[in-house]
Amino acid sequence: MSKFRLDGKVALVTGGASGIGGAISHALAEHGAAVAVHYFNSAAGATDLVAAIKTAGGRAVAIQADLSKAGEADRVVAATLAGLGGLDVLVNNAGFLVRRSPIAEMSDELYHTIMDVNMTSTFSMCRAALRHMQSKGTGSIVNMSSAAAFAGGGNGAAIYAASKAAIIGFTRALSKEVGPKGIRVNAVAPGQIATQFHDRFSTPEGRANTIKTIPLGREGQADEVAQAVVFLASPAASFVSGEVSGINGGMWFH
Repeated sequence: MSKFRLDGKVALVTGGASGIGGAISHALAEHGAAVAVHYFNSAAGATDLVAAIKTAGGRAVAIQADLSKAGEADRVVAATLAGLGGLDVLVNNAGFLVRRSPIAEMSDELYHTIMDVNMTSTFSMCRAALRHMQSKGTGSIVNMSSAAAFAGGGNGAAIYAASKAAIIGFTRALSKEVGPKGIRVNAVAPGQIATQFHDRFSTPEGRANTIKTIPLGREGQADEVAQAVVFLASPAASFVSGEVSGINGGMWFH
């Protein structure tokens, strides 16, 4: 059996109904995992994705939650355990730029919202999942950072970049903390990926200019991020922990 297979494993993907998260959920299911698809407001996408996984012979459930609220991470993990019978892989994909704003004009509310939806949700989900994984003595966590953590992000995205940089520091520290307990923790840092994120927050001119700086000469695809996540989650990466994998076509070196 291929070491990339995840047969018998249960994966939970936050923000797993669309975009990069949807591609990750689909790829994990293709490799044999049962998948809990968390979503915030993408109910239709989550329903369709779960149905597609089941039609293909897999197991999946959809779980709605606002991970910026206290207690929701614990509820999502409990729902995963109840619905799929375990939790072996956690992918913290949920995150958002929210809104661009210069620092001098940024409100406290926007600052906390950006940090909560990115860094705080990652922390809360890891804490909730680890309470189960530590009792088993095994598990894999993959966190979602960004090339913005290294490059500083675009105009008005300083706190988004800071939140994604915080995820890198957290990933590395957590890998040292829980490695002796049999749990691996890694992160991916996508660059310019063709998703609705850039449709919303980037101009066509800005995207075209960015592509000029990418040695491979194009934007990445969501599935290319998903395949890297599958690798990090799988037994094929059994000796990989504390790593941050850049998926950016050679644009940035970490």
